[in-house]
Amino acid sequence: MSGSNGSNGARSAASTGRTVAEIVAAQISAGRSRLAVVDGDRTLTYAALEARANVLAHHLRRHGAERDRTVALVLPRSADLVIAVLATLRSGAACVPVDPAVPVERVAATLADARPCAIVTRRGLAARMPRGAWHVVALDRDGAEIERHPTSAPDGACRPSDVVYLVYGPASASRPEREDITHASLLKRVLWQHATVHVTPGDRAPLMSSSAFDAVVWEIWPYLTAGASLHVPDDVTCMDPEALRDWLVAHAITIGFVPTPVAERLIALPWPTWTALRTLLTGADTLHRYPPDGLPFVLVNNYGPTECTVVTTSGPVEPEPFGETLPTIGRPIDNVDVLILDEAMRPVAPDAAGELYIGGAGLARGYRGRPDLTAERFVPHPDEPGARLYRTGDRARLLADGRVAFLGRVDDQVKIRGYRVEPDEIAAALGAQPGVAACAVVARDDDGGERRLVAYVVAAPGAALGREALGTALRRSLPDYMVPATFVVLSSLPLTTNGKVDRAALPAPDASNTLRDGELVAPRTEVETELAAILSALLAVEGVSVEDNFFLLGGHSLLGTQLIVRVRDVFGVELSLRTLFDAPTIADLAAEIERARLAEAA
Repeated sequence: MSGSNGSNGARSAASTGRTVAEIVAAQISAGRSRLAVVDGDRTLTYAALEARANVLAHHLRRHGAERDRTVALVLPRSADLVIAVLATLRSGAACVPVDPAVPVERVAATLADARPCAIVTRRGLAARMPRGAWHVVALDRDGAEIERHPTSAPDGACRPSDVVYLVYGPASASRPEREDITHASLLKRVLWQHATVHVTPGDRAPLMSSSAFDAVVWEIWPYLTAGASLHVPDDVTCMDPEALRDWLVAHAITIGFVPTPVAERLIALPWPTWTALRTLLTGADTLHRYPPDGLPFVLVNNYGPTECTVVTTSGPVEPEPFGETLPTIGRPIDNVDVLILDEAMRPVAPDAAGELYIGGAGLARGYRGRPDLTAERFVPHPDEPGARLYRTGDRARLLADGRVAFLGRVDDQVKIRGYRVEPDEIAAALGAQPGVAACAVVARDDDGGERRLVAYVVAAPGAALGREALGTALRRSLPDYMVPATFVVLSSLPLTTNGKVDRAALPAPDASNTLRDGELVAPRTEVETELAAILSALLAVEGVSVEDNFFLLGGHSLLGTQLIVRVRDVFGVELSLRTLFDAPTIADLAAEIERARLAEAA
């Protein structure tokens, strides 16, 4: 079927369907033999997907699944997950996706809040499920019993206002934040994606997100409702950018979503011009890199809190050779309002920064059982009586062309030497440097309580990064106080299950991971040994080389003054701060101390 016919088919199905499950049913009727899901050696046609989903839906009905009830899905990315999601919607219940990799305490808290009538999982995971008033369905254990049910769809239909997903945010394990997403909100997002990226039955998309990440909603329904196919890469492939690129090419993937840190690695790799990939969607974290010229597909950056049904703004990211500001997050999608307001909830001046608020279609009902948090985050619209806005906590600026510039989190601003600093702004400049495939910048407190910037960098294949080169490059566009004191080299950035950089898992800098220029040169004299100990304590760094530059290690005038005082106390010589600027390495400063000692002894 041609692209235009497929797109028209999806719109035609949507015109009579009130839910995504109804549209999928129409696509199945239109092409039962079409490929639906590929998971390793397992392949499902649309007819096979429907049969397996329907028998499971009947089984779930037997255990209480219906409208206004929930079914928890504790499954990894797999064909089984796709079957279980469709089966849950066919049963009339709402899905509660739970990542099987999260701690048991988190699973228990989620289940206690959602109170599902059933849990769909596998035999090996069933033993980890806490006891409760729910029935545990292990697909590989209960297969024979499930297959006894009819392959026809159960009777009954959901209403657009019914909840389709319960999505839990990254709150504490004891009290998770929950958003209820309706069928109507999900359908609007699916139809928007059909219209924006022109999904057709010939498209092939990856299923890469954790089952508990709201992007998995985005990865499944736009494609099944268009008659396209889903392909599941293994976990090892997902973690290795080069292997993932090769997998995407080999499986002729045409369109797909990957979390932002993964996308930053992928666009830094060389790609064959004949790849079938035409659109790479990304989101979930701040994008710091622009695509290079000649990339054979379009990179589309997306922004959207879970509370607003996955996507709020979207737009292609064009190559920008000297891009030292963050790429934009695109324009508001259909039926969504984006407002940039000041602290009094008044519109800011054109091109001025403020907090981003979201209104219109797609807002969640709020946080179930958390009226205090709902009232804090979902606030009355200042200009539309009865309407609500979601307060994102993100800083943004509306550009003249209608695109939205993302400026970082309101609560992520840190103070460095008295200055307010946006770590994402630094990461944007760092990510623009040659050889940097991915990066993150955080503020860490040293043992003395002083806050310092630490940059974490992943080198592009074949690139050799140098601390001095990176520091010098950043100083061309950033003031000294925004240049990280330390650069830590990682093979990859740690990610949360939601695809964001896991800042809590970033390792503390030490001699084994800190970037330096050349080999570590150990102290050779007593003076160099004393100076190395002073600098190590003063700058909170380990393994200082005698060739290291004081200012490139994070030193500045205030710390320089402290260093001069320590030199006077330890060595009994008076040096000026100017001396430190002229002799910034331990080796050079040690020579200046020796010269001063000789001059005093003469």
